[in-house]
Amino acid sequence: MLKKILKFLLAFLARRTIAKYKPLVIGVTGSVGKTSTRLAIAALLDGQYRLRTAEKNYNNDIGLPLTVLGIKHCGRNIFRWAAALAGAGRRLVMRESGYPETLILEYGVDRPGDMRYLLSMARPQIAIVTAIGAIPAHVEFFRDGEALVGEKADMVRALGPQGTAILDHDDASVAALRDVTEGRVVTYGFDKRSDLRIVYCAPRVTHHPSAGDVPDGINIKIQYKGTIAPLRLDSCFGFPHAISAAAAAATGIALGMNLVDISTALRRYIPPPGRLRVIEGVRQSVILDDTYNAAPESVQAALDTLLMLPGKRKIAVLGDMLELGRFGAHAHRAVGRRAAQCTDILVTVGAAARTIANEAVAQDVARDSATLPFDRVFKFDDAISAGKALRRMIQRGDLVLVKGSQAMRMERVVEEVMAHREDAGELLVRQEPEWKKK
Repeated sequence: MLKKILKFLLAFLARRTIAKYKPLVIGVTGSVGKTSTRLAIAALLDGQYRLRTAEKNYNNDIGLPLTVLGIKHCGRNIFRWAAALAGAGRRLVMRESGYPETLILEYGVDRPGDMRYLLSMARPQIAIVTAIGAIPAHVEFFRDGEALVGEKADMVRALGPQGTAILDHDDASVAALRDVTEGRVVTYGFDKRSDLRIVYCAPRVTHHPSAGDVPDGINIKIQYKGTIAPLRLDSCFGFPHAISAAAAAATGIALGMNLVDISTALRRYIPPPGRLRVIEGVRQSVILDDTYNAAPESVQAALDTLLMLPGKRKIAVLGDMLELGRFGAHAHRAVGRRAAQCTDILVTVGAAARTIANEAVAQDVARDSATLPFDRVFKFDDAISAGKALRRMIQRGDLVLVKGSQAMRMERVVEEVMAHREDAGELLVRQEPEWKKK
């Protein structure tokens, strides 16, 4: 009952706040790269607008209005909630001169009807839809992937004629959403038909005498209407971050920015913890920390990144991919087949991820893809056990990818094998006290 009352009050205050202050609302939805895209847009627009975006992954019926209102989650403390809501109410009565001109909001969808509820609080003028994929994340409570796409499409449908849809053209189901809006459409991606196209993307490495070639970022070139601009991203790797940067660049185009200014501004983008960031590992190894969450599309992309970066041995530590419902077994088998092609050693964490391991070693004469020997595949039930075993395996020059769904707590694997564990609080995801207790 208390949660229902809280949701009602937050929604009411959020609606009234937006009606009063009339900020530009930029909404981001999709299944892959929502948060990275949101933060790339924030880096792009920082200094040009008085803006606000969530400090954390606030994208649901509680988190989104918290961002609109500029208040923090108060947990189970009723008195703190009362004070926070009272402050939000006062800002409706007495106009706040510093309220943001622009809100960059993330719209998460778990169940049918979620998007409409979020849009009832904050309807964006610019709607970005990132990749959704053949087997999307959070599909568990939907009939199929098309039903989930239809739910997310509500954001694009909600745009008026003056609105702008920013769509990932590399995902056919997302690109097709251009037909559901009367507003302007700007597409982005590697596809040649994209309005804003990534024409070049390659890892950047630095040679260290002791550790060899160590990745330190990516170099990108983006093209719009015949103009090409270089873009340098530091401390992040792989196509996922290039795509997020392109989505942000397309948003800049929609707001009237030129490619040179966009390229300069995006240098400020630093990926958040747990999203394909490089961390120094034990014995002069390199850790690709992608532990924030996992969906089939993002795991495949992370494995592609592992394959293209330098490393003496390629090791993948993969946890369960959750919230996939009846699509789970198929998705884990597909990841297992790809992992066999990309890795020298495979470590899995969790019951569902055993399917990844089993598929990676399966001998099938009808399949022309690679398989891994049994002695290079290891299965564990939990992240800490996997991390301790991995610490014994790692050799100098190894490149190690760590990824899995949030509930698998794969950051614990990284903590076991990072060279400087004292930096875990700063570098790793889910280091807040409430998470550390779980």
